[in-house]
Amino acid sequence: MRLIFLFFAVLYAVSPCFGQTAALHGVVTDQSGAVVPGAVITLTGPSGAARTTKSASDGTYSFSGLGAGDYVVQASAPDLALLQPVKISLKYGEQTLSLQLNVVLPSQRVEVQGTEAPAVATAAGSNASALVLRGDDLQALSDDPTDLATDLQALAGPSAGPNGGAIYIDGFSGGELPSKNEIREIRINQNPFSPEYDKLGYGRIEIFTKPGANRFHGTGNYNFGDSFWNSRNPYAAEKAPFLLKEYGGNLSGPLNRSTSFFMSADRAAIDNGAIINGTTLDPATLVVIDPYTQVFRIPQRRLTLSPRLDTQLSAKDTLSVRYRFATADIQDAGVGSFNLVSTGLHNHSDSQAVQIANTFVFSANAINETRFQFYRFNLSSLAEEPPPTIQVLGSFIGGGAPAGHSFNLENDYELQNYTSLLRGPHTWRFGLRLRAAYLNDTSPTDFGGTFIFSGGLAPELDASNRPVLDANGQPVLVNVNSIESYRRTLLFGQSGLTPAEIRALGGGASQFTIAAGVPSLAVKQWDVGTFAGDDWRARPNLTLSCGFRYEAQTNTGDWRDFAPRIGLAWAPGSRSGKSAPKNVIRAGFGIFYDRFGLANTLAAERYNGIVQQQYVITNPDFFPSIPSIASLSGVAGQQVVERVSPALRAPYLMQSALAFERQLPGHTTVAVTFADTHGLHQLRSRDINAPLPGTYNQQIPGSEVFPLNNPNPVFLMESAGLYNQTQLITNFNSQASKNISLFGSYLYNHAMSNTDGLGTFPANPYSMAGEYGPAGTDIRHRVTFGGSINTRWGFRFNPFLVANSGAPFDITAGQDLYGDTLFNGRPGIAADPNKPGLVLTKYGLLDPNPSAGERILPRNHGRGPGVIMFNLRVSKTFAFGAAREGGGAPSGSYGRRGETGPFNLGGPRGDSSSSGRRYNLTISMSIRNVLNRNNPGPIIGNIESPRFGQANQPYGAGTLGGTGFSESADNRRLELQMRFTF
Repeated sequence: MRLIFLFFAVLYAVSPCFGQTAALHGVVTDQSGAVVPGAVITLTGPSGAARTTKSASDGTYSFSGLGAGDYVVQASAPDLALLQPVKISLKYGEQTLSLQLNVVLPSQRVEVQGTEAPAVATAAGSNASALVLRGDDLQALSDDPTDLATDLQALAGPSAGPNGGAIYIDGFSGGELPSKNEIREIRINQNPFSPEYDKLGYGRIEIFTKPGANRFHGTGNYNFGDSFWNSRNPYAAEKAPFLLKEYGGNLSGPLNRSTSFFMSADRAAIDNGAIINGTTLDPATLVVIDPYTQVFRIPQRRLTLSPRLDTQLSAKDTLSVRYRFATADIQDAGVGSFNLVSTGLHNHSDSQAVQIANTFVFSANAINETRFQFYRFNLSSLAEEPPPTIQVLGSFIGGGAPAGHSFNLENDYELQNYTSLLRGPHTWRFGLRLRAAYLNDTSPTDFGGTFIFSGGLAPELDASNRPVLDANGQPVLVNVNSIESYRRTLLFGQSGLTPAEIRALGGGASQFTIAAGVPSLAVKQWDVGTFAGDDWRARPNLTLSCGFRYEAQTNTGDWRDFAPRIGLAWAPGSRSGKSAPKNVIRAGFGIFYDRFGLANTLAAERYNGIVQQQYVITNPDFFPSIPSIASLSGVAGQQVVERVSPALRAPYLMQSALAFERQLPGHTTVAVTFADTHGLHQLRSRDINAPLPGTYNQQIPGSEVFPLNNPNPVFLMESAGLYNQTQLITNFNSQASKNISLFGSYLYNHAMSNTDGLGTFPANPYSMAGEYGPAGTDIRHRVTFGGSINTRWGFRFNPFLVANSGAPFDITAGQDLYGDTLFNGRPGIAADPNKPGLVLTKYGLLDPNPSAGERILPRNHGRGPGVIMFNLRVSKTFAFGAAREGGGAPSGSYGRRGETGPFNLGGPRGDSSSSGRRYNLTISMSIRNVLNRNNPGPIIGNIESPRFGQANQPYGAGTLGGTGFSESADNRRLELQMRFTF
């Protein structure tokens, strides 16, 4: 670090003196006190000549190389403008002027022309690899919160390390995605090495909601979708039911001269078709049904209300208060994939969020922001049918859901205080963030028990279900999958065979688990983060950034989380500061920490062997009966205990990047970035009381020798993982014309690790051989493309394309190979092709029962197929009513950072639905997966599964949050949308 500071000092010392000139710096904010990036500031001098620049991501702007005299300052941003021009007299030296923009009237029109000055082009937050979506460009994204989250993660790319991208809502972490009606703009990957943020900049998603307005303005919308329009899901034999009705709107306007409001309400009634795709048995004949598919209607209801107030307390003091209430109710949540209808849950959730932001302007060069958020989430889950649960691995999950009747109540608090200072060429920003989380959880999970069937080596049976004998009269052994093992259990049980005889013939459950104890538990956690950073304009074409962040939390003994951040932005060939640079070179380095989640603390305290007990019985012979807990507390069963390693520390990533940005003709910018990430102390788990090597024999119960002298598995959460990632990222942003606004990227990504999170256990608890391999984020190639295209007759097209190469998946033997109660052991690469039970796959001849010394398949050795998802929205706006003074906005007039040229502030930011008329009706059709391509979801890696190497759900069939909302019934989905604005 001393070398870095010395480097900065030397650069400052050798900076040339440019003689007697004046410079003007400042910060641009809106009525709520929030900084306004991308605002256009025009400075008109005594001679009438004008210079124009744009504010950076932190709202700062600057002009340098000015002569002394009287100047006029004008500033504007989409929907925002100065109420009147500001006059200022400049003297030689540095002067500051902070500007506050107000929401403009719909009839107002502001035109600004000019070019971006190098001081802003080299600002830390002006990186061309960032993507800022507003107005028309937002229409390329889905209206559904589940699909919107998927789209945003696709745009962010696999650049955020092993834990995915972080989403911030109005500067706050956590919370829920707002409806698209509430979103003002979305910023992705901006200012990646800022010390203000705890998460990686590459992959950071920032969402900002709309403020109030000083004239009444409103929007109403209705969306409708029906299975009649959609294509059949490729993983179901029949078309799934689907009916979508979404309606809502927003209203904004003034309450008095100093206070405005924004109110949004959304209601969704969605009957989604769940796709069950697995392998089951005919209950009458016990014949294997493969594939077994079923569609099932799941009613989903959601209501969201979100009011916001913005008030000017004084000339220097602004206050913004936002409240959000959301409730969701879903019947039969969780049904689909391998989960049969009987495993459904009735989920009901309520969430509330209160956000308060206060901005105080101490002086022209000092601004303080204080923010507070309270977020409350309450979820109840009720199993539709009672347990026990039956898991036939890779085939189906039946019986009742193991959750029973669960309750979860979490209260999160977040307090931020940030200060921005301008001192000559330096822009300082420093602050503190405090977070607290309190969780009350009632979870009788698995109190009813679960039987697990896995398959394995067993006698081959003839058509009469009798063992096939070899020439020596011995049974011929073959590998049977999980559904066959389950079939033999039922078949021979009905025939009156004893449990020992059933198991000898390849039947019998592989494992039984059951929990007992106190279901309710309360845990809490605090964390703190403080930072300071300086963006130093060492020269008009050179900005040096240096920052430092420190983080700490409770529930771990780690207090060493220091995170330095440095950055550089240089525009070669633009030394005078009077012309816009064509090229910018950026470099940066930073350390980023991940916090140890509260859910991990909850698991460790719940399953400590005292609060709750997790019993595991290997090869149980009492199926389908449920034994009493008293009978398991002795030697009959093992009790799993979960612990947090006393040496655990926060995992961190060291990321460095080098980028080249080029301004092309046609308002097009291209950025090429090379990023390298090295992660240490990544989280993983390990059974530290697994049977010692060579002592476990599946055929000889009780043969194990345990290092802790008891048979109880101890799952230790530890931070001993490694993660390495290299990426080459190419981005382009283009405002080709007022009618065409496009963005896109190509990313080459190579990520290697020996863990994919706390759920990762080494296949062999006493060997890490083969664990270091492709990470779950190792998607080698990714292409994204989107934008807004306005054509003749007022039609607007919003394409959005995501194309990925295949993701890796782990191949497992589907058996407890090492006696640690886990089914994550990987098969061996067969050395003897004549060994019984081998499985022929595209990855070679695999041995699900590897012999000692046999080479084991590496982790994440499988690779799934690629994904091509092309979505399209087509819309047309009909305008009527009296014409508004000033006309309407040019289509796509303000799409992203870096755009220059005239723009119109009538209507929503860059929203071409604002035609200049008082009323506008926009009718659109949103089409997801236009090509109707079958994009497989996660690939099943259990070689004992009949679905090995295949998917049983489409790509993106996940659910939003803990509630279970989904709209994944059909492969190609069409949605009719109507939007009325006034």
